[in-house]
Amino acid sequence: MKRIALIFGVTGQDGSYLTRLLLKKGYIVHGVKRRSSSLNTSRIDDIYQEPFIKKKNFVLHYGDITDGTSIFDIIKKTKPNEIYNLAAQSHVAVSFKIPEYTSNADALGSLRILDSIIKINPKIKFYQAGSSEMYGKVQSFPQTEKTPFYPRSPYAVSKVYAHWITVNYRESYNLFACNGILFNHESPLRGETFVTKKIVKGLCRIKLKKQKKLYLGNIYAKRDWGHAEDYVEAMWKILQYKKPEDWVICTGKQYSVKQFINLVAKNLNLKLFWSGEGLNEKAYSEKNEKIIEIKKEYFRPAEVENLKGNAAKAKKHLKWKPTKNINALIKDMINFELKELSYE
Repeated sequence: MKRIALIFGVTGQDGSYLTRLLLKKGYIVHGVKRRSSSLNTSRIDDIYQEPFIKKKNFVLHYGDITDGTSIFDIIKKTKPNEIYNLAAQSHVAVSFKIPEYTSNADALGSLRILDSIIKINPKIKFYQAGSSEMYGKVQSFPQTEKTPFYPRSPYAVSKVYAHWITVNYRESYNLFACNGILFNHESPLRGETFVTKKIVKGLCRIKLKKQKKLYLGNIYAKRDWGHAEDYVEAMWKILQYKKPEDWVICTGKQYSVKQFINLVAKNLNLKLFWSGEGLNEKAYSEKNEKIIEIKKEYFRPAEVENLKGNAAKAKKHLKWKPTKNINALIKDMINFELKELSYE
């Protein structure tokens, strides 16, 4: 019989890539999306045109991670073998502005799913999407499964709760419940307010004379960036492992936001010249046009400066490793943006 997967957060970047992966593996996939007066399924609309999609293999349901009744009813109705919780208010800076909603969705959302599992079918496998932001003010370098958490935002604090409630339910009720501690992963489907997407889209528009300036915050924050397509493969592998455990998923390579900007500019053959320091640092084009400025309002109240992971455990036991480096990621994102801009 076909395995059944239920994805909370199916309309997001990771949900879209994971849906495609599972359908190719022969799953029946059920996805949960929030009701909205405007369409919010752009990342998954084209899945229905894929040649490997058969009738009823991909089904969408209205629900909300903040509504325990809808979660319980959907799990009971779909009878999944695997549940992937990718649903979240996932923007770190926004979490400072709406901390209560972020906590309700990102922390308690996981609890609602876990509690439904033990009441409906404790044999369901559960994947919780963790984040490298949980390490925050890092206590060791590079970060592994054993590195203590020191969250620096309401988003990260909520994810730490979700992590530990998953561990608690695993140990209390003998559930196959796992945490994936995923470092930053991007793609052409990344949301437009995230810094990598903002940079790629902004510089592509500047290159084509459709935009004059790009405004950014802390360009010296360092991150471990991978491709979302690689990372959803790791999610699936985590639930196929012989026992439930927690896993760091990353590339093990680190770049600052400024280095990311320079790599994007290089791929676009856009020469940048930097000058100044701090809030006065700026980037100019070869025609001496000011095209990047630093703005104080784009800094977080508490910054996370230095994230770099070690995925040795996943490489050894899951046989997982990233297939796309940062240049492949950037080219993928640039090609998508240039194609989109050609339609304007």
